[in-house]
Amino acid sequence: MTRILSGLPTAARELLVETDWRSLRHAYGPAEDILVSLCSLVDEDPRVRSEALAALDMAVLHQGSLYTVTAPVALFVAAILDHPMGSAEHEGYFPWDGGPPRTLRAALLGWLGEVAASAAYGEDPVRDRAHWQWEPWHDAARREHDPDERAALHACRSIRPALYDSVEPFLSSADAHVREAALGAALPLLCAPGLTDRVPQAVALLRARLGTMETRRERAGVARALGVWGTDTSDLLADSDPAVRVCAALGPAQVDRPRALAVLLDALREPRTTDSWFSEPLPGLDGRFRFTVLRSALALAESFEEVAPVAVAIVASHTSIADFERGPILCRAFPGGYDPARPLTSAQRDLLRAFVRTDGATGGIAGNGSWFRAAGLPGDRDGVVALL
Repeated sequence: MTRILSGLPTAARELLVETDWRSLRHAYGPAEDILVSLCSLVDEDPRVRSEALAALDMAVLHQGSLYTVTAPVALFVAAILDHPMGSAEHEGYFPWDGGPPRTLRAALLGWLGEVAASAAYGEDPVRDRAHWQWEPWHDAARREHDPDERAALHACRSIRPALYDSVEPFLSSADAHVREAALGAALPLLCAPGLTDRVPQAVALLRARLGTMETRRERAGVARALGVWGTDTSDLLADSDPAVRVCAALGPAQVDRPRALAVLLDALREPRTTDSWFSEPLPGLDGRFRFTVLRSALALAESFEEVAPVAVAIVASHTSIADFERGPILCRAFPGGYDPARPLTSAQRDLLRAFVRTDGATGGIAGNGSWFRAAGLPGDRDGVVALL
């Protein structure tokens, strides 16, 4: 342990010594025991390193939750990003740790990205609703944070400038996996209100390299980041690669909204092709790529009528999923909830007919009921038929 401590950067050693770890908590109680895991992150034994990072996943960021220990641990991880052991190959610890081989540095950057994403949740409700896993009852069910939760959230948000300072150099790494992980961390970090002044520099850096990037995955990931940060991606809407065009259209602020929406709708007309573009989800995303494309299209549309033909086809496909496709479509068609005093529009009628005609799209199975209630509609087939 002494040898490991002596090899740590000064900032990392100071964090270990000066932080009152006994006063902090993680998912399983007092956080004093996390010190061993932190030092083990740079152990020479790959299995020890793997177990150490797994401990951070399980205790410090359990299922995306933040704890009072999360911020100082994140600062420690940021401080060791350039440690020589960072170039060692990282072994996955859990059975679900798949994907291509990557270095410890890439794994640590990925973990910081998850911390940043958790810290950003709830900060921008509009952005939250565009997430592929958002559900309308999340807001209603959100409770007040207890004092420890508030303290943890505030601490993690307050360190974002320091985290970004540590992450930014790796956006230009020679290692493609490190670049991708750095972009995955930078993306939520630069969405922070206090870091908007750092966006132009990051955009210039990525734009300068965009023309030399060889893989679809990297170019698409950069296009998505540029859009999420609110910069003009209209030139990329005409890219020769459809995946890059779609990722450029995912941002919330589109200079050419009609063209961006058309790009997204084209992708949704060929869902299998769209899902096949990336063998692994892009940084910051999960699930099937078409789910993200759909949420973005629904958010970008000024009215349901703009997306109705594609939305109806998705519901009628017999392969759509309630929580990620049919439900969000239903809530977009009835944004304020169904109002019995107002007649249904033709687009709403077409959509409800598709629900009625599609097996398993109504009733209490597969999560249907929650979405119909959220839209103010009867969840059973007969009730929907009565509205038509």
